[in-house]
Amino acid sequence: MSDPMRPRASLRTAVVWEVLQDALERRVKATGRESLDVLDTGGGSGKFAVPVARLGHRVTVVDPSPNALFALERRAAEAGVADRVKGVQGDVHGLFDVVERAGYDAVLCHGVLEYVDDPADGVRNAVAALRPGGVLSLLAAGLGGAVLARALAGHFKEARQALENPDGRWGEGDPVPRRFTAGQLSALVEGAGLRVGAVHGVRVFADLVPGVLVDTEPGALEALLKLEEAAAESPAFRSVATQLHVLGETAGTAGA
Repeated sequence: MSDPMRPRASLRTAVVWEVLQDALERRVKATGRESLDVLDTGGGSGKFAVPVARLGHRVTVVDPSPNALFALERRAAEAGVADRVKGVQGDVHGLFDVVERAGYDAVLCHGVLEYVDDPADGVRNAVAALRPGGVLSLLAAGLGGAVLARALAGHFKEARQALENPDGRWGEGDPVPRRFTAGQLSALVEGAGLRVGAVHGVRVFADLVPGVLVDTEPGALEALLKLEEAAAESPAFRSVATQLHVLGETAGTAGA
């Protein structure tokens, strides 16, 4: 079961988790409430929702998959946070059919924009769910990471196609409908009325390093994790990350 606080899984989630946890701590201090209301759009089986609930917050997960929501329920129960996690079937475009507007201190929108018909509309809906001072955690597939991965695999034509394709796709067999640059994601956040608080590259190296090396070399996992964290904020490395994370902040956000 993947979890931001478990070592192997942390290679994929550590940077996002660190930024998100800090943002939630700032909201706790700003609001004076120890328990926040958090919305996780496309939250699936609770990879982030359950750890957030472990911090004491109330989390509503909106996901179109009944199977994912069933797994979420089981995962929350196993973690002892079933009373703080609620799953609702729906998606970001029909968000306010299932949740209230302006009802949340933080909204997570992870792995959603790649698959929706209108990313700008999706971000606007996520922002409309925020209370004044709320924060948006946005995670999406990065263009540069896909181009680099295809090139290193020897698929040079596909790498070039991804680089030149408006949606960042390398071909008909590409399972990801859309990828983004940091500038594109930042523009979506700003276009929805938020300011960009931080931009990080996620999985800059993790997807390129052979798993057997990480699993067998003493200290390799910890060293790679520290390398990921060190490179996450660098524009040079951010541009070739597998995923990009943008923290959007509303007016009045503590620390803004």
